[in-house]
Amino acid sequence: MDYKRLDSSHILCRLDPGDEIIASLKELAEKENITLAMIQGLGAVNDITLGVFRVAEKRYYAKDFTGDFEIVSLTGTIDRMKGNYYSHFHLSVGGEDGTVLGGHLNRAVVSATAEIVITVLPGSVDRAFNETVGLNLW
Repeated sequence: MDYKRLDSSHILCRLDPGDEIIASLKELAEKENITLAMIQGLGAVNDITLGVFRVAEKRYYAKDFTGDFEIVSLTGTIDRMKGNYYSHFHLSVGGEDGTVLGGHLNRAVVSATAEIVITVLPGSVDRAFNETVGLNLW
């Protein structure tokens, strides 16, 4: 991973082959003391786990995928829960046959590179578990 802070609100991050997206962004956010931010990115991955939240069950279901995938969209937020780092990312990827997979990002390993823009926002937001929905909400 390599990154450059352009100003107080913008960071460019490049991930390299073998870097795991969630772990890398957590490392960067903790090093830069980011308490609230939006992320967007693209690149290529080859080992991913995506989840879907089943509202009626209040439970995530995850599925693993391996192969050559282009990141169509990586988006999400970095914030806090009980004062600690928390992230919520979604990923859409395109396969060789043109199909697109997407969902809640649980894990993604970079195969070639990933280019991620982090927009740091002023302030902070702390999440709390919402019993009604079954999720950690702002």
